[in-house]
Amino acid sequence: MIRTDINVLIGGEAGQGLVTLGGILAKSLVRAGYLIVVTQSYHSRIRGGHNTYAIRASGEKIVAPREEIDLLIALNAETVALHNRELGAGGLIIVDEAFKTINDNCLQVPYAELGEQQFSNVVALGVVSQIVGLELEVVDRALDDAFGKKAPELAEKNMQILNESYRWCSQQGLNFSKLAPASDLRRRLLMNGNEAIAMGALSAGVKFCSFYPMTPATSIALNLAAQASSMDLVVEQAEDEIAAINMAIGASFAGAPSIVPTSGGGFALMTEGVSLAGMTETPLVIVVAQRPGPATGLPTRTEQADLDFVLHSGHGEFPRAIFSPGTVEECFWLTRKAFEVAAKSQGPVFILTDQFLADSARAVEPFDLESLARVEAGILEDASDLPYFRYNIYESGVSPRLLPGMSRHLVVAGSDEHPVDGHLTEDLRVRKFMVEKRLRKEEEIIAEVVPPEIRGDEKPDLLLVTWGSTKGSILEAAAKLRSDSIRVGTLHFSQVWPLVPHQFLGVLRGAGEVVCVEGNAFGQLARLIRRETGFDVHRRVLRYDGLPITPEFIIRELGRS
Repeated sequence: MIRTDINVLIGGEAGQGLVTLGGILAKSLVRAGYLIVVTQSYHSRIRGGHNTYAIRASGEKIVAPREEIDLLIALNAETVALHNRELGAGGLIIVDEAFKTINDNCLQVPYAELGEQQFSNVVALGVVSQIVGLELEVVDRALDDAFGKKAPELAEKNMQILNESYRWCSQQGLNFSKLAPASDLRRRLLMNGNEAIAMGALSAGVKFCSFYPMTPATSIALNLAAQASSMDLVVEQAEDEIAAINMAIGASFAGAPSIVPTSGGGFALMTEGVSLAGMTETPLVIVVAQRPGPATGLPTRTEQADLDFVLHSGHGEFPRAIFSPGTVEECFWLTRKAFEVAAKSQGPVFILTDQFLADSARAVEPFDLESLARVEAGILEDASDLPYFRYNIYESGVSPRLLPGMSRHLVVAGSDEHPVDGHLTEDLRVRKFMVEKRLRKEEEIIAEVVPPEIRGDEKPDLLLVTWGSTKGSILEAAAKLRSDSIRVGTLHFSQVWPLVPHQFLGVLRGAGEVVCVEGNAFGQLARLIRRETGFDVHRRVLRYDGLPITPEFIIRELGRS
């Protein structure tokens, strides 16, 4: 017996190394040709608490997490108690034989015999690799990649314990279906959302990143820092979030394309800086990796509750764009797009992601970086006319941009209202004129809007609408419902502002029932659609308990399970 889809959940305490185990297993699966979806759940502590690392793998296309567990790797007894009820028919639990709580469907592993305690992860890796059906050579290489250079003195010991554990498991005669061999063996990368955002920024020519550490956005800056020397960029950990955004505005004003990664609590301190970027017309990309609030909320869980906040952040009125990637690939491409739009519109542009997508590793085909055009910074080398006016009036609202100190011209900018020369003014006629000038830049942003993705049946009986990381779950939920002979369509927004009604309003009006699926309590996208188009979504499926939305959750909430 073989299976085409498997869901492996590794559970234990922080400090037991389950992320290391999960990462090596995930890399091995990708190298063996499988597609994967990783979901991480962890407590806000260095040690203790109950953490999980789930890997769904298949040789066929999968785009969402799955709730039912096929293989539970319990690094402590608590994991069995917490997740035993999630085990599907024919599921298996892998436990240390020293555990007292043992179920009938457990494989008791003699961890102490197969390796010393510090190698318990390697023992578990060998056992689970054999059960799943991975070739030992593939896992060997992934293990060596993880530890070979860091601890070469342990490399031989790792391989010995991995081989012994794999051999021991092969002799147990388990009645557990292995994964069908993958048929598509194209080379793929193991990459999560934050890594893709960092890579997209690098491909766009980012030269400055400032941040204050805040889960789940921190790894964007860390990934950029790892490439700082080779890619000629500066990554600065500021003393707080206020300093971080102001540093980035200064760097961008001086000509360095800049990015600021943060989460909701940190972004709350940045909102005055957002207004500063709007008034000074300075390009800036801000990543808000959402987590539950208010205040500190659940620091390590996921939510989609900051759309309203980001849309209305900063006092006063000025244009902006907000992207909301739904896949790891979109994290890359939309980050590039954000830099392009920021340069063209000369103002702040946002990327809204969340903890689920930030930490969710996928098998991604390599990006064709050689074919990518350079992201133009929109900077003039010089201007023939004297004097140079930073905010000179053009029909588009976008003024020619020179860098201070890089030409014979004086470049003046300030946070106060100003006429075309950039100096302070309190002339109220100028005020009206300049507000309208800045607002005209929205047309430049609208011209670049990424339209929502429409899939499924035309004029469906049921239309599932969502944004951001919930994309995969509505696609799989729609496929399941369609198999039950229901006409289903999906509408996914990878850009949630500006909304361009003619791109999607006909689809909404042509559907029987429209259901908006969101990870928040208000139905923020549904309310925004109503505000901008007058269309009132018929029903909402909302989740705000800190867990990602799954296809099963959607179907249950629709009452169709």
